[in-house]
Amino acid sequence: MFLFVGLGNPGPKHSGQRHNIGFMAVDEIARRHGFGPFRARFQGMISEGSIAGQQVRLLKPTTFMNESGRSVGEASRFFKLRTGHIYTFYDDLDLKTGKCRVKIGGGAGGHNGLRSLDAHIGKDYWRVRLGIGHPGHKDRVLGYVLKDFAKEEQSSWLPKLLDAVADDAGLLVQGEENAFMSRVSHAVFPPPPKQPKPRTPSVSDGGGEPGQAGADNTQTKREN
Repeated sequence: MFLFVGLGNPGPKHSGQRHNIGFMAVDEIARRHGFGPFRARFQGMISEGSIAGQQVRLLKPTTFMNESGRSVGEASRFFKLRTGHIYTFYDDLDLKTGKCRVKIGGGAGGHNGLRSLDAHIGKDYWRVRLGIGHPGHKDRVLGYVLKDFAKEEQSSWLPKLLDAVADDAGLLVQGEENAFMSRVSHAVFPPPPKQPKPRTPSVSDGGGEPGQAGADNTQTKREN
């Protein structure tokens, strides 16, 4: 069994904020894969379903971001989960908007939600980093993450990112994290189309070596 955790803050006031992209990701996974309704449990909201033939629980802690670890710790102990089966989806200021990176373990990087998880379950869980960009100065960070995504973002890279994360979530439970990152990246930032290779002229096109056709004719005459 796997546990997918979305980090965010509960309540309609926070639902559209950049800090809640983790909630948005697990909501889209639930919708795309036909999960059951979320219900209150483990100091959060949890939903059950399956992805790529594996049993998965989706968890949105309702403890507010800074205490997310309490909810995740309670759920992981109840299900007797190894931390390697826990994937946490969250906002990352250090990634360009729309980028996605996946790694296991590491530091909190100033993210209070991760700091809380580290304290309650250790550091060896999977981190699905969803880039929201940086406002440019650390003094602007709090206001930036607690602000709703701009309308332009909501109609451009954000839905592409959430759709791709949901579409390719099966790669995570299959242990294909690198493939997941590649698929999500190409969905949000499609690579430029490959240019066709230039056609190499053939002899029949008159593109052979200079004098080649004449040499062939001379040889024919000698044989006659």
